[in-house]
Amino acid sequence: MSDTFKPDADAVEVIEREACFRGFYRLDRLHLRHRLFSGEMGKPITRELFVRHDAVCVLPYDPQRDEVVLIEQFRVGAMGKSANPWLLELVAGLIDTDEQPEDVAHREAMEEAGLVFSALWPITRYFPSPGGSDEQVYLYVGRCSSEGAGGVHGLPEEGEDIRVHVWPLEDALAAVRDGRINNAASIIALQWLALNRAEVRGMWS
Repeated sequence: MSDTFKPDADAVEVIEREACFRGFYRLDRLHLRHRLFSGEMGKPITRELFVRHDAVCVLPYDPQRDEVVLIEQFRVGAMGKSANPWLLELVAGLIDTDEQPEDVAHREAMEEAGLVFSALWPITRYFPSPGGSDEQVYLYVGRCSSEGAGGVHGLPEEGEDIRVHVWPLEDALAAVRDGRINNAASIIALQWLALNRAEVRGMWS
């Protein structure tokens, strides 16, 4: 396996950073240079950067029943590019205060699905779209009981209208295969759980 690039302290030079938009989200325009694989500094380039809060996404899992809890809600980003912009997703929320990721996971589980997690299993932390956004996602599996889960949840004052589904894990994996589940966090978490199901059930059952 070849070595990957190891940047030094001077590998990136930010020449100018412009504030293009300020709202709940931000858009900045950066003029910068970065070191090339040859070792030389490249020419100045311009990149727009969508500045977002980091996010927490959790796959609620009942290891006793081998069931997952998924939420369904309207997503404006899927409108026009999907026949159905009501997506099946994980419990999720933004880290927009000084909360820890685990605190966000527990809060959002109650708000969005009426669930209580008895444990969290960290999966990974990743950049969903680093070509134009600085957002990082903290991804977990959350241990819960799926018994009685369901209904419609969310905070009306935030425009949330969230329906809860309980599925056998095998059905959720089939939905990944046939494209019914088509968002990154859900696909990553479900595939991770498929690979690590025996260990998770052994630790949590």
